[in-house]
Amino acid sequence: MPTIRASTDSDIPAVTAIYRHHVLHGTGTFEIEPPSETDMAARRADVLGRGLPYLVAEDEAGEILGFTYANWFKPRPAYRFSAEDSVYVADTARGQGVGRLLLEALSVQAEAAGVRKLLAVIGDSGNAGSIGVHRASGFTEIGVMRSVGWKFGRWLDIVLMEKTLGAGDTSPPQLS
Repeated sequence: MPTIRASTDSDIPAVTAIYRHHVLHGTGTFEIEPPSETDMAARRADVLGRGLPYLVAEDEAGEILGFTYANWFKPRPAYRFSAEDSVYVADTARGQGVGRLLLEALSVQAEAAGVRKLLAVIGDSGNAGSIGVHRASGFTEIGVMRSVGWKFGRWLDIVLMEKTLGAGDTSPPQLS
């Protein structure tokens, strides 16, 4: 079973390689050009600078099998208790439960960071793997935005899913 742990600077090459594969071959992200290691390191630093989790799954041999992170859903202050998740698994580790382990750990750490609602904005309504792993991790579908992305010569939908964390909307959040 893989270990889920906080990411480190040394994970950036593996994280970048995993994401590069998804950019070039998948519809889970609508990015067209793979970002560089420098870009990915800056994105990670941004997430961590906001006090949000950025995790990796690592096998017994030290190979990174996937990564996940949460980032604020929108920049306006009223959204500060809602975060969007991102999860990517190495092609060689697909179907082995890595995504679910990552999402479950992310949910725990996002809740600890004060997040009350975790949102998934899933590229491609035909992305059964991502939709399935989110559903298995306690997310429910809340809608589909039709034909909002163009990649690989076709229109793509976005599937919106949500998961309530902790007290959700049953009580006011801690305001600081």
